[in-house]
Amino acid sequence: QLQESGPGLLKPSQTLFLRCTISNGSITTDLYYWSWLRQPPGKGLEWIGYIGAGGDRYVISPLESRTSISRDTAKNQFTLQLSSVTPEDTADYFCAGGPIETIPGASWGQGIRVIVSS
Repeated sequence: QLQESGPGLLKPSQTLFLRCTISNGSITTDLYYWSWLRQPPGKGLEWIGYIGAGGDRYVISPLESRTSISRDTAKNQFTLQLSSVTPEDTADYFCAGGPIETIPGASWGQGIRVIVSS
């Protein structure tokens, strides 16, 4: 079970910071991967990237320069940091996770709406 948390409203140029808390499982489970995705209004789902149980990480090229995915093993959480946000970053953001063969993940959070507006 996954749960996203973070701010719902940001101004342009601010940094978005989201957390995903994992329940009933461990972020360090072997061969598990933990992903962030987003869905802008009226558009399809976009996979942002992942962090693996071993700490390996990947972010898609268009977002790589301003995105960081990290984890806190003590809190069983992983995080998304997206800098210099613009209104184009307005979206429902989801975290997901599960075994590698299920990437982006078999388990999903319910999502959190993030609006970027001045």
